[in-house]
Amino acid sequence: MKSKDWKRGISFTILLMIFGMMLAVQFHTIQEPIVRDTRDMWQLREDLKKQQQLQVELSSEIRKYNEMLKTYEDEEDQNPETALKETLNILKEEAGLTEVKGSGITIKIDKLFSEELIGSQIQDISPELLKRLINELNSYGATDISIQGRRVINSTVIRDINGQTKMDNLSLHTFPIEIKVISENVEKLYNRMNASTTDEDFAIDNLSLFISNPEENITIPAYEDTIRVKNMKPIEAEKEGG
Repeated sequence: MKSKDWKRGISFTILLMIFGMMLAVQFHTIQEPIVRDTRDMWQLREDLKKQQQLQVELSSEIRKYNEMLKTYEDEEDQNPETALKETLNILKEEAGLTEVKGSGITIKIDKLFSEELIGSQIQDISPELLKRLINELNSYGATDISIQGRRVINSTVIRDINGQTKMDNLSLHTFPIEIKVISENVEKLYNRMNASTTDEDFAIDNLSLFISNPEENITIPAYEDTIRVKNMKPIEAEKEGG
């Protein structure tokens, strides 16, 4: 009996570690920390709205994981290994570690006018403009996003490095830039994006924004890089008889 209880304890500890890691990854922001606050009133309102939405999503996630824990506890006596594997697969899917297929749209960002026509070199898409687009897609119901064939997750970093826009280690200096988006309500996403004024923001930077009609078969690859979670370490399981 002690051996069986010890194995259950190990399984439950592993499950809690996975939960903690995935929650930490899922609620990282894609934006870099702001050293000096230079936001105007519009930006502050937008940030407040995003934080409120994040709070709602976090509460929903906590309820969902509590239900998963209860399910795991109910199934543990019958088959703990199967319950653990099923939970791990669900968490991997939500963290972006598996390929996803579904209905969605394709967005292409390209040069609005050629360099010859405007007489100057066209700059890379700015990190701020790209992050604003991603946040807008998320607010309209996007569930999965890829840029140039690379998966975007909540810990993805988009920033300027030496004058070049990068998403994690991917340089975004060639056009067109292709963004694939999956949504549970693709019609709503499509209509909201077409009614948006985001294309005007892109036009200011001499960039065009093309949004495809809803597509049935969009494939978004799994996240390829290693997910690093700081300030977390595994706990040591208690030794049997200790």
